[in-house]
Amino acid sequence: MAAIQLVLVYFQVMLLLWSFDDPSLIAEAQAMENPEICPSACGNVSIPYPFGMREGCYCDESLEIHCNSSNIPLLSINGTDLVVTDISVGDSTITVNFPIVFANCDGKERNTVVDLGGSPFVFSSDLNNFIASGCDNLALLIQNQSAVGGCMSICDHERSNNYLLSSCSGINCCQTSIPSYLKVYNVTLEGVNDGKGPGKKQPAKKCRHAYLVDGNWMDNRVYGWSGSIMTSYDIRDMDHVPVVLDWGIELRVYESLVNIGLFSNTSNTYNCQVLNPPPDSTSQMATVQCFCKAGFAGNPYLGHCEGIGVGFGALFLLIGLWQLYKVFKRRRNERLRERYFKRNGGLLLQEQLSSGEVHVEKVKLFASKELDKATDHYNVNRMLGQGGQGTVYKGMLADGKIIAVKKSKILDEGNLRQFINEVVILSQINHRNVVKLLGCCLETEVPLLVYEFIPNGTLSQLLHSPSDELPFTWEMRLRIATEVAGALSYLHSAASIPIYHRDVKSTNILLDDKYRAKVADFGTSKSVTIDQTHVTTLVQGTFGYLDPEYFQSSQFTDKSDVYSFGVVLVELLTGQKAVSFCRSEDEARSLVTYFLMSIEDNRLSGILDPQVKVQGRKEDIMMVAVLAKNCLSMKGKERPAMKEVTMVLEGIRNSHECQKSAKDFIIPQEIDYDANDFMEVPWHLVSVTADSD
Repeated sequence: MAAIQLVLVYFQVMLLLWSFDDPSLIAEAQAMENPEICPSACGNVSIPYPFGMREGCYCDESLEIHCNSSNIPLLSINGTDLVVTDISVGDSTITVNFPIVFANCDGKERNTVVDLGGSPFVFSSDLNNFIASGCDNLALLIQNQSAVGGCMSICDHERSNNYLLSSCSGINCCQTSIPSYLKVYNVTLEGVNDGKGPGKKQPAKKCRHAYLVDGNWMDNRVYGWSGSIMTSYDIRDMDHVPVVLDWGIELRVYESLVNIGLFSNTSNTYNCQVLNPPPDSTSQMATVQCFCKAGFAGNPYLGHCEGIGVGFGALFLLIGLWQLYKVFKRRRNERLRERYFKRNGGLLLQEQLSSGEVHVEKVKLFASKELDKATDHYNVNRMLGQGGQGTVYKGMLADGKIIAVKKSKILDEGNLRQFINEVVILSQINHRNVVKLLGCCLETEVPLLVYEFIPNGTLSQLLHSPSDELPFTWEMRLRIATEVAGALSYLHSAASIPIYHRDVKSTNILLDDKYRAKVADFGTSKSVTIDQTHVTTLVQGTFGYLDPEYFQSSQFTDKSDVYSFGVVLVELLTGQKAVSFCRSEDEARSLVTYFLMSIEDNRLSGILDPQVKVQGRKEDIMMVAVLAKNCLSMKGKERPAMKEVTMVLEGIRNSHECQKSAKDFIIPQEIDYDANDFMEVPWHLVSVTADSD
């Protein structure tokens, strides 16, 4: 296909050069035909002549396209940059993103005026519609302080505020055509019944918005031709919509091109017509539009209008070559998917699932195309986060289900078993506080895991990036701590095979829509038998949460998870990070050391989070602090088991619930703590014996 295009271009260039005598014209023609000198696309948008992106590649400065660093084409008109989504030479149109006008819409008020005066562009009256949404809304198009169009919508309180735009016929929404040769406009949005008239109360202002929009684009969406049916709420969440501009080249530019021989008034293959503005127009710029004659197709501005009959043979040849290419490409992709499946551990996964040694539900194998589409080709704007094991993207499946796709890093043989290990482990887990694995994809270059989507971020974000809209209360901290402890207890003892997480930390604790905890990221987890030792040659984990005993011996046990959970408890108590360089060396960069020193130096109150001190009962806070201290014992045998930790936290929560109703009638006051308070804690609830493991 590329070879045929090159041959056609070569002959076109030779014919063009043969007809020129001026060397400067020859150089300009060569530049227009050479894609290295004049790029023909920016991103996925074709930029045909007379538009261009470099000097000498466009016929006039008004048709220059700027391709920014993100490969987004921009058209600059009177100092305003508009994003270009399509350019058509045959229709003499260019589609750009245009701002929506808002009024009373929660901070989205905007009435941007884009003036096309002095440019060869006008708003297309044939292809655009003016649409206004809102109850009792009078929307007017204003040009030169006069109304040149508009429409009015009335209220129907029985209909939902979120209505289909296909029913935009005057009730809650209206639309109309726009006048010809519109160069600039302003929009006014007024309420029809906004408290006007004697004795009427001023009602609450309603959200209203209006916009010019490409009628074809809107039809594709309001009738579901593009896949989903658009509603008024969809538009309200947008900032821009596509608008079609008619264009031509200025008459003075055209005449100069005719004089030097680049255009002909007597061509057999194309016609050019002059478009004069109406007498009452503020802009008197005449433009010229060129079209291929009937039976011809191509770019008339380059003299590339060729007979369609001549092109039929080439067309059939191209179709045949294209079909052959698709067959080869499909077979190649199938072989590539099979190779990736084997390389990414597909056979190893099948072996583990069929061995009978682990009891797992069937793991769904997703197709690579399905996940590619769900994540918008792994768009960087869909990225939820990055970790040591890979990158996580937000996606939406064809049935509307929201998912999280973990794209693992390129794996070597050792990491491959770790990846398959995560699949097998998560497939065994069925617990409300553990993130659910939906399936995986092994037919891509790097393997993919598909999880349920957890919408409210991580515990770390809630702790260390607090929001006034959602205060992190003591009650929430207790509940999350209890849920995480219960999940780890389940993994250690209640699951079909004991599972050690090995990387418990606040960034691996996700929060769902009700801010319930979900333990995530099992990339370094291990499933073990009761008599198995857990010695590894490579220490894995996160600094600040790492069990010192494991660090020294490389032997990981269930008590290593207990230590990491103890660090999370201290984070919940203090609101501080596990490792912080904001603390001085005297205070200790490690939160664990800082916490233990504070207890020893009788200044625990000074490091507690203010909300904890104000909202929590002294006895509850002291018991959680003692529990955290026990979890952080240097010797693993002196730490409680996760089952015991869960029981203690549940007991504190139950005690907290009993006091909750009484506490509503008491004004919270900050309380002090000293080392003697540790002696008053009911030690039988948090004591640890060597038998606990």
